[in-house]
Amino acid sequence: MSDDAFAIYNLLKDDPRYRLEAYQFVREALAYAQDTLRMGHESTGEVMDLEGEKPIPERHLTGQDLCEAVRQYSVDQFGYLARVVLKSWGIESTGDIGSIVYNLIGIGWMKKSDTDRRDHFDEIFDFEDAFEKNFQFSQEG
Repeated sequence: MSDDAFAIYNLLKDDPRYRLEAYQFVREALAYAQDTLRMGHESTGEVMDLEGEKPIPERHLTGQDLCEAVRQYSVDQFGYLARVVLKSWGIESTGDIGSIVYNLIGIGWMKKSDTDRRDHFDEIFDFEDAFEKNFQFSQEG
């Protein structure tokens, strides 16, 4: 078993609140924020793209930025079912996003700055409001 697989296996065993899909989705939402939404500010380092093929400038997001990116990416991927899908993975609040991020930091799959704190993810928005009450349907045609 590779070191990465072993790390995530142990994480899932030690903290069973979230499914593997939740961790994958938050990492994808980070890439979506940086690449599609152009969120964050450039920091001094470089990271590899999702395919691990080429280095790209590292862009740092705040907890609020990442929560907003998760919201937008969820709606983009799942539409009105976003809240249901996230809940099936154990994500029911922005605080859960923070827990996932800090779990990923703990195994070296994400980074944080000296000013980042876990509570920066708490109560950024209400899931019911964000995914149901304020959901906008569009007519494409």
